[in-house]
Amino acid sequence: MRKQQAGFTLVELVMVIVILGILAATAVPRFINLAGQANQAAVAGIAGALGSASAINYASRSALSTNGVAITNCTEVATALDGGLNADYTISSLAIANGASANCTVTGPAPATTTSTFVGHGIL
Repeated sequence: MRKQQAGFTLVELVMVIVILGILAATAVPRFINLAGQANQAAVAGIAGALGSASAINYASRSALSTNGVAITNCTEVATALDGGLNADYTISSLAIANGASANCTVTGPAPATTTSTFVGHGIL
């Protein structure tokens, strides 16, 4: 009676390695260049924070005029943001009338400058 061997043959092992190599070659390029998407997400996050800060400032200042800060253009929205805005980001300088709102644009840092918009609320 012959004893049965346990394990894989060399051909089976080589085939598994080849299949894993093919899968890796097709999956790796999808994960290599995520910097552009990361920059866009960062700028969108900053824009969201600025929009929220503007809305909270508007509501606070509407309730009591000594609360918050006066906002007459888009660049002043950063003063309503707790901690301010990183110097690498810039905001379009667009005037906002008292009680009105405007679509403001925030631009991310170089070299891959990306933009995103937020709503700024003007209040004196």
